[in-house]
Amino acid sequence: MVLIRLIRITGSGILPLLRHSYRLNGFALSRSFSGFHNNNWRKPDPDDPLSLMKEDGVAVCSHMWIENFREPEKSASNLTSYLRKFELWVLAYQKVYADETGSYLPRHSIQKPALEDLLSLRNAVLDDRFKWGARLNFYIRSPRDKTEYESLSKRKIKTILTTTQPAPYQDRIVQEVLFMVLEPVYESRFSQKSYAFRPGRTAHTVLRVIRRSFAGYLWYLKGDLSTILDGMKVGLVINALMRDVRDKKVIDLIRSALVMPVIETKIDDGEKQKKKKRKYQKKKVLADDEPKPDPYWLDSFFGFAPEEAEKVPCWGHCGILSPLLANIILDELDHWMEGKIKEFYHPSKSDVIWNSPEGEAEQGNTSWPEFVPTSGPDKTRKMDYIRYGGHILIGIRGPRADAAVLRKQLVEFCDQKYLLKLDNDSLPIEHITKGIMFLDHVLCRRVVYPTLRYTATGGKIISEKGVGTLLSVTASLKQCIRQFRKMNLLKGDREPDPQPCFRMFHATQAHTNSQMNKLLCTMVEWYRFADNRKKIVNFCSYIIRGSLAKLYAAKYKLRSRAKVYKISDRTLSRPLKEKKGLSPEYQNMLRMGLAESIEGLKYTRMSLVPETDYTPFPGNWRPDHEKALLEFLSLDDPKTLEDQRNCIKEQGLISPQDYISMLVWNYKRNASLSDQLSLLNSGGKNIQSCDQLEMESSNEDCVERSEDEEEDKERINMAHV
Repeated sequence: MVLIRLIRITGSGILPLLRHSYRLNGFALSRSFSGFHNNNWRKPDPDDPLSLMKEDGVAVCSHMWIENFREPEKSASNLTSYLRKFELWVLAYQKVYADETGSYLPRHSIQKPALEDLLSLRNAVLDDRFKWGARLNFYIRSPRDKTEYESLSKRKIKTILTTTQPAPYQDRIVQEVLFMVLEPVYESRFSQKSYAFRPGRTAHTVLRVIRRSFAGYLWYLKGDLSTILDGMKVGLVINALMRDVRDKKVIDLIRSALVMPVIETKIDDGEKQKKKKRKYQKKKVLADDEPKPDPYWLDSFFGFAPEEAEKVPCWGHCGILSPLLANIILDELDHWMEGKIKEFYHPSKSDVIWNSPEGEAEQGNTSWPEFVPTSGPDKTRKMDYIRYGGHILIGIRGPRADAAVLRKQLVEFCDQKYLLKLDNDSLPIEHITKGIMFLDHVLCRRVVYPTLRYTATGGKIISEKGVGTLLSVTASLKQCIRQFRKMNLLKGDREPDPQPCFRMFHATQAHTNSQMNKLLCTMVEWYRFADNRKKIVNFCSYIIRGSLAKLYAAKYKLRSRAKVYKISDRTLSRPLKEKKGLSPEYQNMLRMGLAESIEGLKYTRMSLVPETDYTPFPGNWRPDHEKALLEFLSLDDPKTLEDQRNCIKEQGLISPQDYISMLVWNYKRNASLSDQLSLLNSGGKNIQSCDQLEMESSNEDCVERSEDEEEDKERINMAHV
């Protein structure tokens, strides 16, 4: 409007001026007007979930791990800023979706309605509108939940509100986000003595640590604190959490998850429920995207779980946060025991292998740890500790009275910190000669008499018989028989007799064999570090092979196992039911693809079972992800780079970066000379002078190149040195 008024006032005199200015600054004016238009009409929408996904969720998690490992003692006070990052919520949604459906959903494949629901869930958590355990009102629903809650009857609504229901989909997403935020905070602080419910640490890690560090201990204190995993008072959990986390939003979320009651269906034990006749139900056909269950394989696998690994905590609505909270509570016990280990350590000159400072032994040959008496007042007193979940194992080298004093102190500590009443029966003191059971492996001591050779004063070599002890970690055959009896595959103790596996009666021979091979491979891997690995895996193979032979004898009416072995071979790989008539033999049908290939049973002979894994275990072992983090932090430190450069200069070496920069500089210098020659040749005025210049420049260039080549050769030789 202002421009029109100016034109009307000044008439046509302003038009040439405007045209001239537009010719000069037309491009700038067009950009300014287009920018003005975009700023007003294309403003980013804050409620659009696509505009909030600026980073990668994995990169955000990696940044959290790096920052916490860089400053492990720093209290976490800005966790709410990570809760606001929508990328973490998308990553949590992908993880829960994979657990729910069994298939991975890429980030670009998430539908916009799901992203909008996820954004509303995030806003509800940040605005304190989210409630754990909702049964009817959901911010986001599972992709498998097709229920129309608005059209439900009152009876169905009452059933949903009063019976036990699985954890809501939105609760699991919130748990995943909290877990991703809290795990890096505490993994940088946790003790190296705890191994359960932590990434990169398994029961095999515990067995390898025991084999390396617990050799030479006489007395063992075994404790069961698994009652803590059943449930703790909310105040104790929150106090343990607030030692390192100073974020009110996160603390309130976890407190509400612990306080909110969980609705469970109560069943009266006194009332006998009438057995209802099972009606015929049509078998459900699973969809293509639905995960296919493998029930017998999974039941068999979890049936062999050791006692220490059976119990997994589940507190309130915390879900996957419960194991992390249990480790947070018991971490104080771990650090208290580390202090006791340092107090208890008293080295002795007569024990050469354990006289290093602070008891952190470079123990030499740890597979032969003891060639000296293991007790006495003038011997080394030492102690070690390990925790797997709620079970602890303490090894003590010294008199039994020291173990009794430590047990008394441990009972008092648990009473004060956890309000847990322990007695001597729950913390027994056992001698190594009786055998200590831990993770279904027996720790015992074998006495060996090796030949020791040494040189006397006169130079004469003397050979003597020495006495030493060797820690043996063997799998418990009794425990294995007990587990097989639970699965109804075994009968009898002294002479175990395999029983037919009738649960696989309706499965084909190929499917049954493949299921049992999965179980056998698991047994081989589980007993990988047991001294009697060959013996116990061969026993498992015998039980499973006998069970399947009895099953096939009953299924195909062959009367005995001997006939089954005669037809199907020792590995049960030949078909027991062949087609009759003019059809070709089984091998020809298998070659043509008309028959199903049958996988024979593995490890039918002891020679096929692999040997025990005796690879050495380092003393300062850490998982691979922690090694990568610590190495990254050391390389990221500027002091490390300065030290490396000073070391290279002191030794007269050339770094690869300097060598590459030298090559690039020489290339640029030679290229500039060639450009000058091309310009002189293009002029065409003084051909003779150009020729002379070319000759001179070529001579100079040859001289310079020869000098540069000599310098490069010298530097390369120095670099090789």
